[in-house]
Amino acid sequence: MTFGEQNSMPQSFQLLDKAFDSGINFFDSAEMYPVPQRAETQGRSEEYLGRWIRSRNIQRDRLVIATKVCGPSGQMTWIRNGPESLDARNIAAALDHSLLRLQSDYIDLYQIHWPDRNVPMFGETEFDPSRTFSSVSFEEQLTALDKAIYAGKIRYIGLSNETPYGLMKFLRIAEGVSCNSRIVSVQNSYNLLCRNFDSGMTECCHHERVSLLAYSPLAMGILTGKYLSHDGGPTDARLNLYKGRYAEGESRYNLSNGIIRKATGLYITIAKKYGVHPVSLAIAFVLRHPCVASAVFGATKVWQLEEVLNGCTVELNREMVEEINEVHSAFPNPCP
Repeated sequence: MTFGEQNSMPQSFQLLDKAFDSGINFFDSAEMYPVPQRAETQGRSEEYLGRWIRSRNIQRDRLVIATKVCGPSGQMTWIRNGPESLDARNIAAALDHSLLRLQSDYIDLYQIHWPDRNVPMFGETEFDPSRTFSSVSFEEQLTALDKAIYAGKIRYIGLSNETPYGLMKFLRIAEGVSCNSRIVSVQNSYNLLCRNFDSGMTECCHHERVSLLAYSPLAMGILTGKYLSHDGGPTDARLNLYKGRYAEGESRYNLSNGIIRKATGLYITIAKKYGVHPVSLAIAFVLRHPCVASAVFGATKVWQLEEVLNGCTVELNREMVEEINEVHSAFPNPCP
């Protein structure tokens, strides 16, 4: 999500080379990326990924490529005027443009980035009925995606930033559309500071065999501890570099909030006590979740990627989990 903004094309290729050579084969993007989003750079993340695949002459079946279609926002007017909705026309147009940028005949996992209806998301926790608006039906969205599967343009369908109601509604309606259009994954935030997924989504995903693609496993870098230093962290760290330009990130992961700062400090203390890197603690916590199929993370530097890779080899013992849960009980989900 930083390729084309925070990372140049050569830097992006270096990161992709390192990831692929280290055994990573799942790469996730979105039509709106990179972030912070703007008209001049929209689509570059997909474009860089597609150029890398072509330049390295990698066999397509060695990769699992995922991307996302934007839900309605009204703010990104350069993407189909908002985009205005997630109707069949917008889904088809978004998919075709993503395929062109990725230079691929198909996308392995095509996801709805956020719902076309009023839901609490990106840090919100409560549903407000008064904000309900006329939205595109679940049936229309699933039918459009099913046609894309039948045409060979996508292999599987996923959701993102979704609720238990939305997931179960999509699954129920899919039964009457086609077996091809069944939802296989949900990409929601999940990390030490945000375990909202466990409140309702875990039960749904467990019984319906839907995988969690856990995004923001490091809570946008907060769980590394770098922002807790006296100088506020490196100037090129995302929350510093784009201060004032990244409203969702700054409001959701705001260390001026004393509870967030306290909880983060306690998790880092646990990591130090057991001799593991804070990144390893955060990654290992996410990967131990029974519904998690992958942790979706971003790295802007090779050494950051290496830290995450190291975290994949760490297993939390019973004492570590107990101490993590004690912190969670005292400061539950400060970054929802």
